[in-house]
Amino acid sequence: MRYVAVIILTLTILLLTFESLENLAHPLEDGLIILGMASWYSKEDPGVLSTTANKEIFNDNLFTCAIWDIPFNAFLKVTNLENGRVVYVRVNDRGPAKDLVREGRIIDLSKRAFAQISDLSNGIIRVSVEIIELT
Repeated sequence: MRYVAVIILTLTILLLTFESLENLAHPLEDGLIILGMASWYSKEDPGVLSTTANKEIFNDNLFTCAIWDIPFNAFLKVTNLENGRVVYVRVNDRGPAKDLVREGRIIDLSKRAFAQISDLSNGIIRVSVEIIELT
């Protein structure tokens, strides 16, 4: 009887683990859309390093972004959900900072990229992020 209980418990744990992994993992693919908040960052901001996570020199004037879980050099379409304006960016950094992710921020845009879709004074905006091309 004890042997049967151990087998049932083991199978239950395996099944729950598989289901939770399946629900958490969504394969990255072109066309995947993520909704959330976007902010911008600049080399003048405190704590911003002179190089990005993929070791490029940080440049405010490039159309780049920081985002977690999407490979470097992927191209994204970011749409401001308030005004419909669009910018295309390349992933070259990681962010937003983990505490900001808890507040719903999903992407940090370079200063120039953010300025394409919103006034910099807005600080954060609601966006959709679509994967255009994974590299």
